[in-house]
Amino acid sequence: MSILTESQSGRISGIGRDKRADTGEAGLPEDGKSYVRGATEPPLVYATVPQMLRDTVSRYGPREALVFCETGARLTYYDLDRRVDALAGGFLALGVEKGDRVGIWAPNRLEWVLTQFATARIGAVLVNINPAYRVNELEYALKVVGCKVLVTAPAFKSSDYLGMIAELVPELASSRPGHLRAARLPALRAVVSMEDTPSPGCIAFAALETMGGPAQQLRLPTIDATLSPDDAINIQFTSGTTGSPKGATLSHYSITNNARFVTDRIGLTEADRLAVPVPLYHCFGMVMGVLGAVSKGAALVFPAQGVDAEAVLDAVAAERCTALYGVPTMFVAMLAALDARPRDLASLRTGIMAGALCPVEVMRRVQRQMHMTEVTICYGMTETSPVSFQSFTDDPLEKRCETVGRVHPHLEVKIVDGEGQIVPVGMAGELCTRGYSVMKGYWQDRDRTDESVRDGWMHTGDLATLDADGFCTITGRLKDMIIRGGENIYPREIEEILNAHQQVSDAQVFGIPDPKYGEEVCAFVLAAAGPAPDPEALRGHCRAKMAYFKVPKHIRVVESFPATITGKPQKFVMRDMMTKALGVVADPPA
Repeated sequence: MSILTESQSGRISGIGRDKRADTGEAGLPEDGKSYVRGATEPPLVYATVPQMLRDTVSRYGPREALVFCETGARLTYYDLDRRVDALAGGFLALGVEKGDRVGIWAPNRLEWVLTQFATARIGAVLVNINPAYRVNELEYALKVVGCKVLVTAPAFKSSDYLGMIAELVPELASSRPGHLRAARLPALRAVVSMEDTPSPGCIAFAALETMGGPAQQLRLPTIDATLSPDDAINIQFTSGTTGSPKGATLSHYSITNNARFVTDRIGLTEADRLAVPVPLYHCFGMVMGVLGAVSKGAALVFPAQGVDAEAVLDAVAAERCTALYGVPTMFVAMLAALDARPRDLASLRTGIMAGALCPVEVMRRVQRQMHMTEVTICYGMTETSPVSFQSFTDDPLEKRCETVGRVHPHLEVKIVDGEGQIVPVGMAGELCTRGYSVMKGYWQDRDRTDESVRDGWMHTGDLATLDADGFCTITGRLKDMIIRGGENIYPREIEEILNAHQQVSDAQVFGIPDPKYGEEVCAFVLAAAGPAPDPEALRGHCRAKMAYFKVPKHIRVVESFPATITGKPQKFVMRDMMTKALGVVADPPA
């Protein structure tokens, strides 16, 4: 099968164009309304993940593809191609067929990347399982999508993966490897462990790579001809902050194209070396990182299995990385580690910060001390593969801190009010995205899919504004909006005012139930260097700058925010903590 753009046969790899070519006149609001369309160049590529890899291997085969600093593993693109085909053959020998679900539960390891490409090679659907999951969460994830095979690390940090699997599937220890029958997970047939000597009932990952043999290798071209770019290829679970997690289902088409456009914006080429400390189970690592680098033939450097600021800095210096990904909290930690022990980071040029807005001073320090003058900001969500907005490398610093940039190519975005009507430029409303990147749906969950995707528009639940130049600012979550005594309060506005106080390094604002007003405003703040701020002084600071009803009634100075494994603050946890601490029992208004 050839690789096709909208109008012609072509290659996936490389940019081969001016880095601003995809702006043109696109991305500007139309008729004063908060609606923007991305440019139509470069064209979308109608291709599968295996086609993307093959194209890159044909161009850059001898170049380094993967470096895992903890283990010392190094693979060229030729090496990666051979290992992927061998593992794909092993999955076939295990009985995995096109459309079957294969779960992976592990931190950032070589086996993760090999599994990502090997499952795509045979049309199996990779199911990303959060490394922080416990037994009940693991059971839910495996059961809801019907995983046939689970590929797992033996353990990571405080998580004993094999111990939890044994608790969930006690039949494993007495089963023949590859022939599991489990009461609680009826679809599961095999557990593949990343161990030299596999635990009872498990298959060693290294052994799986040798199981295929010539017979299975000969099947690969035939299977390849049956793959379509529109096939489901990946399931990623949303955070599940309300109700059970939802399995966002993504296609070859959505993730390969999004990976290309993300790395176009940072000017990545085959000469670059991209450090990826963010988790692979998330779109940031798997799509923007792995597929983004592969689309350009760049080298991927994995500093450690988990997030470790010291390891990241050491890897960047030793491997002469030119690009680096991370969330703002990770960059704050890296700057602190850099102050304590300087490294030579002069090789760095670009990268991506995503997951939250970056404070201006942090951005200045990243540019000055880490040499990342071309770092960009992204906005997106798992359900949109993931990126919809991204800044350009030469956007003004303030725009890269205060906004999430401009719309990506081939996407439409509108900001709507509660009635679904597009609001004027500058007015806040819910951000909706339409285009190639929108998920196929939540796995076997038509009701929740229909709630989120209407007429092709993904309703993100995020509150945002667009300015006259097409820059987007995220102002909060629709569900985070506080309604106090009939007044709509947007937490982001209050957070910005608190962050401007010299004794505050970061703030998170949320609402808690209140019997009189429906909800009251609360804030958790992190102290800057020096004496901790006095909550009453912070309230005074707020009173001078905002309407009385927006001033937080409760302010708590904390050492850290509850956060996801990717560093995103969890306001629902903060809300629960504060509600319990205050003994609040009233429900907030519907």
